[in-house]
Amino acid sequence: MQLDVLPTRTSGAAENMATDFLLLQRYPRATPRFRHYGWRGPAFTFGYSQKIALVRASLEHVEPPFELCRRATGGGVVDHREDWTYALVIPRGHPLEERPATHSYREIHEALAEALREQGVHAITKPCVDDPADDEKPAGPAGVCFQRAEIYDVVRARDGAKIAGAAQKRNKHGLLFQGSVWRPAAVSGGVTVDWDKFAEDFIAQLAVALEVEAQATPWPELSDDELSALVDQYSATEWTEHR
Repeated sequence: MQLDVLPTRTSGAAENMATDFLLLQRYPRATPRFRHYGWRGPAFTFGYSQKIALVRASLEHVEPPFELCRRATGGGVVDHREDWTYALVIPRGHPLEERPATHSYREIHEALAEALREQGVHAITKPCVDDPADDEKPAGPAGVCFQRAEIYDVVRARDGAKIAGAAQKRNKHGLLFQGSVWRPAAVSGGVTVDWDKFAEDFIAQLAVALEVEAQATPWPELSDDELSALVDQYSATEWTEHR
């Protein structure tokens, strides 16, 4: 088995979310697949179960225009204006897909942290849950990513600041893992990151974790009509505001 590494694409928020979902639902091969992608303009995404009123409240300080899109995965609000974004799909039946969500989250983030360390970033995975009685923990609105790290997020070793987080969706086809690296946190303290080399190292570490060989792979022939319908769904007001 191999890890299919798909070409990088840059799209709007709705198309990015639709493409990730199709890579889970309609990929023609039962192999893990990975893609890094960019954003056409300022964008925020938020988890499927988030309340739209709380999401909008958390973004009151952000000057428009920006795209706002609800994801199919969970998690909080993610700022994509300065992040490095990726999606990984692990198909049904792969050993890592069958493990609990916390296990896959940790394995993938350990691979990411190792790739960052290769760049000189002192990154680790957060080893435990914060003590609710600890008044020194960083504050931030509930549901907003990169303001507070959760267990197995990637953080800076020196101060615990969050560098990377992710959200997951599991169904009969497998596991969709949508991840984001907050670049400003990674380069804090004068560190220079070669993001192309980071991508190579991250993919290599993922291949080790998945016990597969990474292989550059052309885009599959996904249905244009199905993609267009999903883009319409993800961009619709009804989808964004249905909770």
